[in-house]
Amino acid sequence: MYIGNTDDGSGLHRMLFEVVDNAINEALAGHCNRVDVTLNADGSATVRDNGRGIPTDLHPREGVSAAELIMTYVPEGNAFPQDTRRLPDAFRGVGLAVVNALSEVLDLYVWRNGKEQFMRCRMGKPDAPIAVVGTAGQPDGNRRRGTEITFRPSGKIFAKTEFDFTTIEHRLRGLAYLNVGATVALGDRRGFESKEVIFDL
Repeated sequence: MYIGNTDDGSGLHRMLFEVVDNAINEALAGHCNRVDVTLNADGSATVRDNGRGIPTDLHPREGVSAAELIMTYVPEGNAFPQDTRRLPDAFRGVGLAVVNALSEVLDLYVWRNGKEQFMRCRMGKPDAPIAVVGTAGQPDGNRRRGTEITFRPSGKIFAKTEFDFTTIEHRLRGLAYLNVGATVALGDRRGFESKEVIFDL
């Protein structure tokens, strides 16, 4: 994946859009109707969807979860090993692994099959395998589902690590127009007063 310039902000925003695009893919497939993007006070960004959740089953050959492969595996060239092609269709290229590798910290939460699972990575390397940390129940009795990724870009790689609200708003507005029926929300928690824009078509 080409990440773009690490000095002018284009690569920084490409990272965020890669995570957003994975969530939008769930909407395109009919599995998701809401994507939330939040710019956090600590310089990180969070993307959350209510789709199926990144697969977390153990990969029989690699001996790690599908989620860990998705978040850490960057193959040489364009071809994946034959066995990883059998992963569920949430495995969409190497974009998430690249985002992970360029992030000081990346937190992954997955709500799937009634479980809440979590994995933290630093510069692309997991602190520990993904683990169940709770249930996916909600007060209304329904099961929560989906994926949440929070990442903080590395200041050692990017000269500029501050996300631009206007740039992101423009991109999300376009995505919302192209995905009628999916709600896309952008929140900014970095200022004295929080702000939120919701694109609901």
